[in-house]
Amino acid sequence: MPVLRRPDLICREAVALVTDYLDGSLSRRDRRRFESHIRNCRNCSTYLAQIRQTIALTGTVEADDLPPKAQDELVELYRRWRSDR
Repeated sequence: MPVLRRPDLICREAVALVTDYLDGSLSRRDRRRFESHIRNCRNCSTYLAQIRQTIALTGTVEADDLPPKAQDELVELYRRWRSDR
């Protein structure tokens, strides 16, 4: 989890914290800062809503629902993403 030093979040920090926020793993202080930013930033609140919608939709997809080619492409995409980190 990123260490936050400024009293107010910037958008890049908020985006990095979305997963931790949705998982409920932010400290109380960071959660308040995140929620304050989301209330005041239309772009980040839209992003949060999009991530929630993505989770809701993909939560209903099972691995067997994807054709083998799509599974292979997703695995390859993930491997490339991990190697770039």
